[in-house]
Amino acid sequence: MALMERVSALIRANLNDLIDKAEDPEKMLKQVIVDMENQLIQVKTQVAIAIADEHLLLKKQQENDSKIADWGRKAELAVEKGDEPLARAALERSEDARQIATALEQQVTDQKSQVESLRTAYRKLEHKLNEARTKCDVLIAQHRRTRAATKAVQAGAALRSEKHSATFDRMRRKVQHGEAVNAATIELTAETVDDRFETLERQERIDRLLAELKARKQLK
Repeated sequence: MALMERVSALIRANLNDLIDKAEDPEKMLKQVIVDMENQLIQVKTQVAIAIADEHLLLKKQQENDSKIADWGRKAELAVEKGDEPLARAALERSEDARQIATALEQQVTDQKSQVESLRTAYRKLEHKLNEARTKCDVLIAQHRRTRAATKAVQAGAALRSEKHSATFDRMRRKVQHGEAVNAATIELTAETVDDRFETLERQERIDRLLAELKARKQLK
């Protein structure tokens, strides 16, 4: 039946493989759990129906066994009364019931086998569902860590790429150029100050020499 095929597929499903192949593992796992829950409900319903059918077959079997016994007693009574045709008719009915008993016996056996198969499938699917629920958070966490690690590796590779290296080189040269400009500006500023002091000292010497010349002239 299609139901059992779907259940078998879910039971055989490897959750780790499903996660590896899925574009969205979290969504996929949740959907798998929902599918399992739905199938579990259907299997449980089928188990109940199969058990009910088994009970009905057992009841028919008991009723048919009673008919066999009843027609046997009637045949004996007819013989006692000397009514051979009636006894023969009763035995024919009893034989018909025996043939039905054989068919019912096979049906009961088949039905019990089906019930056991459905019960086994139900237990396995229930176990798989519990496993999926337990593993869901763990597997999702593992996938997130793997995805984060992959992005980190990709980011590291990107940083080591020629494009980024060239960008860093340009930034380094720009900083170095800025530092050089600052140093030159400071140096130029320092030279201007020295020049001013030298000018003052020169003026002071000239003033002193002029004063000396004036003093000597006065002495004459």
